[in-house]
Formats: sequence, structure tokens, C-alpha cells
Amino acid sequence: MAPGRRIKKWFESLSPASGRDSHRISQGDASDLVPVATEAMGAAPSNLSGDAASPVPAQVEANPQATTSSGSAYRLESKMANEYLKNIERFRILIMGRANAGKTTILQRVCNSTDEPEIFDGEENKIESDIMQGTLTRGCHDIEHELVFRSNLGFVFHDSCGFEAGSAQEFDQMRNFVTERAVTTRVNERIHAIWFCIPMTECHRTVTAAEQKFFNECDTRHVPVIVLVTKGDAMYVEAIQELEDEGFEIEEVTEMVAKKEGELRDKCLGHVKHELDRCKFPPKGYVSLQKMHQEDADCTSLMECTANVLNEEGLQRLLISTQQSSIGICVKYAVDKTLRHYMELGCEENLQVDVKILEGNLLSWFPNCEVNN
Repeated sequence: MAPGRRIKKWFESLSPASGRDSHRISQGDASDLVPVATEAMGAAPSNLSGDAASPVPAQVEANPQATTSSGSAYRLESKMANEYLKNIERFRILIMGRANAGKTTILQRVCNSTDEPEIFDGEENKIESDIMQGTLTRGCHDIEHELVFRSNLGFVFHDSCGFEAGSAQEFDQMRNFVTERAVTTRVNERIHAIWFCIPMTECHRTVTAAEQKFFNECDTRHVPVIVLVTKGDAMYVEAIQELEDEGFEIEEVTEMVAKKEGELRDKCLGHVKHELDRCKFPPKGYVSLQKMHQEDADCTSLMECTANVLNEEGLQRLLISTQQSSIGICVKYAVDKTLRHYMELGCEENLQVDVKILEGNLLSWFPNCEVNN
């Protein structure tokens, strides 16, 4: 049985409670009790405050102290936020980083695909594959182009050009894109998160001058930046070399390499965090990724880290219901963000929840779940 149908069956078992005489939460009340905060609808720069979700798991670090805007903090009222979010159809991500950092591979794993993305210009016109052939690999693409995978149309990606080469023009183009897309009044064109990829394959330049320039000069406003430390499996050879240098025999190395590899990944991640947290606009979160070249690679930690640093619950809901990495994340957020809130209100104020409304709010965290009003 599909997850959505199992959940709805559980709701039906609660239905007798909805008929009791009590102060019942109406549809309008529900939006107030489970507020959906979101971005401002004006063109003026804004910084949206909000609490991060629960602590992120191992290998994922959130940075709640990071400041990404100098604007005043405010939120929309819940009813305005609900109306606003109805106009947002897809979760939009800018992915950045050096050439060969594994960006396209990560997007394929996130969208559960082995195909190359379809590419569209800013006017939603598809760019034929023979025109774009090889450009993703070479980094010769336009940041305005939209990358979409047929396996998950709920995500839209943009890929920045390789500004790490030192081109001031490319850096300015990227910064202008981020600044404009963070606050545009065309809500379906706003970017909601930035994934910044730093590979472990070049330990001698873990954090480059170009990367430090981005985090010192590019104010992404309320759009959170998550650093993806990629290609962690590149530490395998280095782990073996270090163990042999320490005098271990080859038989012992085989048993100890996994532990040493993890230590090296943690050391690399710690160094990246140390360097970037000192910048003017540091990342909001960090996540270490390994084995992304495998088709069954797990993207759960990436989805959780991204959701945890989003300021607005409405955007968290959009991301969680779009991702296909883990049904467990959907359950976690449905319980933590919605069910627990209703339970606390019921205990504190002796309120009786309308089961149909609760059902709708819970199912909104799950993909492909239609709720009949």
C-alpha cells in the first residue's frame, strides 16, 4: 500500500473524535496554528528570520550564527504566506563549485536519474541537446539556464560558470544572478537554496581564493548557502598511504582503512568549516558526501541539511514533499512540525482538532498525496 494511503487509513481511525462537542480548529485557525512563513513579496532586499529545524545528523553541520543579510527581519502573516506559497510551484537551487566537483552527478542522485538534465532558457524554451552537448562537463553554460530532470520535475537547478578561474566578469555575473533571484517579485523564479561544492580530491587547495572571495563578497540575503564537501571517497588511497607510513602491515591496513578514511574526511570538513566560518557571509550548513557516483547513493543527509537551514516552514514543506530520497524525512517533518504542534496545543488549551484539517496538514509533507477537502 502506498505511504499516502496508509497514512489516510490511520486518519480515518481517528474520525470519531472529530464529531465531539468541543472548541474545534477551523481551516482558518489551522493556518494560524501551523504558520507557513515565507519570503517578502516586494522587490526590496529582505532578511527573513526563523528557527532552524531540529539538529542535523552526523556529517552534517548547521551554522545558525551565520548572517547572510543586513536587512531588517520580518515575516508575513500566516494567511498572506499561504497565498504567497500557492504561487511557488517548484523548489529552485543554484549549484556552484569548481569544475569536476561532481555537481551534475549530485543532481542526478537527488533526482534519482542517470540521464542528463533537459536545459531551458529563461523563456522556458528547450535548448536542443546537440547544441548543449558537452557544455555541462566543460562548464560553458549560462547561469540563467534551467536544468530539469524528467524523473523529478519539482526541482529546478541553475549551474554557475567556473568563476574559480579568476574571471571578474563571471564572478560579477554570478553575484548579480544571486542578488536578483533572491528578491525578484516573480516568485517562481526565486532561488531557495545554494549548494556550493568543494571536492576533497585536491587537498592542497581545500579552500581556494575564489571560494573565499564568494563568501566574503557575495551577500545571498535570506537564501541559505550549504557547502557540499564532495568526493569524500577520494580519501581511501590517502588513508592507506598514511597507515603504511605509520608502520602498519598491509593486512592491518585493510582492517583499519575505513576508520582512517573517516578521520581524514572529518579533518578535511573541519578545515573547510574553519576557513569559511571566518568569512563575512559564511555558509549556513555543511554536509560531507561520498559515493555519489553510485546509483543508490543516499542523499538523505543533503536533504535534511538543506531543510534545516531554510528559515521558512513553507519552503521546508516544499522541499521535503519534492525530494524522493527518503520517506523517513517526510514522516519526521510531519511529526515534528505539524503533529507535535497540534498535540501541544491540545494539551495546553484543551482544543479538539478537526481530523480532516490535521490530515491535510500532515499529508502536505509527503509527495504525491492528494487531499480531498
